[in-house]
Amino acid sequence: MSSAIISLSYAAVFGAGVFLYLVLHPVIVYFRDVNGLRRFPNMHPLSGISYIPFMVLAHGGARSTYLSKLHQKDPVIRTGPNSLSYGDLRAIKDIYGHNTRCTKDNSYVITSGSHYHLADVIDKHDHARKRKTLSSAYAIKNLEGWEHKVADKTDKLVKHLDKYCTAPLKPGEAVKPEDVNIDYRKWTNFFTLDAIADIGLSEKLNFLDNGHDRVTGRRLDGTTYECDLRECLYQNARKQSLLVWPYEWYPLINKVSNIVPFYNRMAKFAQAWDGIPVELSHRRLQRYHAGEKLDDFFEALMHDKNGHPNNLEWGEIVAEVSIMMNAGSATTAIAMANVLYQLIKNPEKLNKAVEEIDSALEDDEEDESSVIAYDKVKYLPYLRACLDESLRLFPPTPHGLPRQTPAEGANILGDYIPGGVSVAMSAFVAHRQESLFPQADKYIPERWLGEEGKALQPYFLAFSAGARGCIGRNISYLEQTVVLASVLRRYEFALSSPDWQIERLETMNWLLGEMPVKVWRRERKTALNG
Repeated sequence: MSSAIISLSYAAVFGAGVFLYLVLHPVIVYFRDVNGLRRFPNMHPLSGISYIPFMVLAHGGARSTYLSKLHQKDPVIRTGPNSLSYGDLRAIKDIYGHNTRCTKDNSYVITSGSHYHLADVIDKHDHARKRKTLSSAYAIKNLEGWEHKVADKTDKLVKHLDKYCTAPLKPGEAVKPEDVNIDYRKWTNFFTLDAIADIGLSEKLNFLDNGHDRVTGRRLDGTTYECDLRECLYQNARKQSLLVWPYEWYPLINKVSNIVPFYNRMAKFAQAWDGIPVELSHRRLQRYHAGEKLDDFFEALMHDKNGHPNNLEWGEIVAEVSIMMNAGSATTAIAMANVLYQLIKNPEKLNKAVEEIDSALEDDEEDESSVIAYDKVKYLPYLRACLDESLRLFPPTPHGLPRQTPAEGANILGDYIPGGVSVAMSAFVAHRQESLFPQADKYIPERWLGEEGKALQPYFLAFSAGARGCIGRNISYLEQTVVLASVLRRYEFALSSPDWQIERLETMNWLLGEMPVKVWRRERKTALNG
């Protein structure tokens, strides 16, 4: 038999094997329907057989927006062979509540590093240990000790905005293109990165001073390199969001995809990101060994409140620094850009917020005071409502955070779901339910006021819910409140035109485009100036 015939035979066998595994086997599994998921409507005709439709949808950058439309008809949708998306708000308690038996699913395992951090650890006992270790660092009482770091960064942001102030916009006057001269999205992101680095590591990144996010990364061999932090962070997250489905194939898909230029570019940024928390942790550890006593998150990693060492492995420390720099900056920056964007788009809401801030401050307070103390504005109901309504309308993390049902299965919406099934509810989907949020696509801060507003809180998923809810929400609210109150007290803003729209691309979080604005100093009313 000739070598050519043998080669063809091997090729035929290989091709048949690929066909059986990738095509015929999924079809057989679909019709066997061991988990009984065929009773749920499919997101796409092929969703019960393959995750490819979900991956294609992810590449479109508006996955949750699409699911939200589907959920207007169906409360439960099958998004893949072994995954379900929920749109009924009652499912929040079943999937994410404090008493849920569901755990984080395998997506957190395959995207984790050598050590789990607080956000991706699956084991409940290990999570409880980590949460106990870190809760003291994130406690509300620490906000008082860290507020000066937030104030320092706010002052730097304000001084930069001062440099770009233009002449006041007259009623009916069109915005001049040359006056739209500062990207609010970029500079508030510099703020959150500078703030969390100082709060967490007593590290001065100085992005607000330098006007860029150039930073040093460290390779495993100890050599260093320079890179742009934001690009590395966001492209790393984007690649994962596009390719993580199906889970069992992700490690292979992730590697093979690197031969495609589109993904290879993201991979290079992802690799560069990995070295940033390593370098930041390395520098902070040197200061710790040198005997510096610093009031920051890193100190809580090293020992408990009684001074006893936690004896964490180095990989775990780096992992916690990594998620702190990631989640502690990205989502808050998205929220800051979103809320000002919504207020500019809704001037009547903006005016109400400004009036409330002005009323809360002393009439004789100096006009040149650039930073408003948190204590003066943290209990302002309308200001908080403006923040929460923006977080509702465009939650920084719109993607449904997947959970896995326990081996014995779980009841969700009174329906038994077998063990090992991935279930999720997108915050974007939850927040667009007209039954609880009338005119859900409108910016209406008033919905969060009074007893009616309190009744909405169990359905507010901007920080997730239950035991796995965001541990840093207090810090996020502190930063959002101080910055928003300070800039609304001092400035007025305008977009290039009333119909201008910010670009949004969904990964797990939103990737926001630039937000160029015109900014000018407010002219206070005489009554307020005394």
